[in-house]
Amino acid sequence: MIHIKIMGISKYIHIRNIALLFCIVLLLNCSGNKTKQEKQTAVKVIQLEKVDGTYLFDGNTLNGWEITQFGTQGPVDVFDGKIVMNYGDGCTGITWEKDFPKVNYEVNLEARKTSGNDFFCGITFPVNDDFCSLIVGGWGGPVVGLSCIDGEDASENSTHILKRFDKDVWYKIKLQVTSEKITAWIDDEKLVDFAYEGHELYVRPEVELSKPFGICSWITTSELRNIWMKRVTDN
Repeated sequence: MIHIKIMGISKYIHIRNIALLFCIVLLLNCSGNKTKQEKQTAVKVIQLEKVDGTYLFDGNTLNGWEITQFGTQGPVDVFDGKIVMNYGDGCTGITWEKDFPKVNYEVNLEARKTSGNDFFCGITFPVNDDFCSLIVGGWGGPVVGLSCIDGEDASENSTHILKRFDKDVWYKIKLQVTSEKITAWIDDEKLVDFAYEGHELYVRPEVELSKPFGICSWITTSELRNIWMKRVTDN
């Protein structure tokens, strides 16, 4: 028997009761740790399908990318195999940190917008020693084209085309750059086919930090998945 005096009142507690209390506390603590471990184990790991190229996004982390510090960006997260670019006060995006070819390459990805009414996929990319951007869904939502060519935005130059883009719908986007042309497809429909020799290519100041290769949105929440690249030869 153990004699304990609490606030002037004598209490007698049998030692086996103390041992039982200790065991209960220990079991509760172990149960809590097990629950935490089970939650960690339950995190879904995305397995990517095999493609004829190299994935630039592993489906689980931003490995190889940095969140572009535009100063206007919203939060960027990875969730359930997607890169989520939440809208801010301007551009929100990611920039590739590793080596990237200057010409003779093809980029494939899927993109969708979940809120907002401007471009949900702006791909800035190298063209030899110059740079350009493919804008998907710009200028209020419908514009597809290259920015910039000979001083004109995608809304003004010869690559300008209008297309409807619905929210929460995935669109497959393919961009190809060879020594002669910049070509782009959306859902297998060729929308851009531009021979750039003799033209001046550059990017708007808003996406300058996306160089050499980056993807961003403008005051629009968008999601990206299945981003991969392969080398190509001239046609």
